[in-house]
Amino acid sequence: MKTVEEFRDLSIDELRQKGVDLKKELFNLRFQHATHQLENTARLKLVRRDIARLNTVIREKQIQGAED
Repeated sequence: MKTVEEFRDLSIDELRQKGVDLKKELFNLRFQHATHQLENTARLKLVRRDIARLNTVIREKQIQGAED
């Protein structure tokens, strides 16, 4: 799990790449969950929240860039 501060240190391009990685991980976790191979089901929730945090930071940076 990443913190918001760690996300804010990254550039928008790095954040978008991280988002792609997290979405791939979420897909794999959902697949494992559907096939009953996932042991830590709480990981699904954590990854979804990381994606939400990431999208929030991207939006903050976009708004900040528009104001400058």
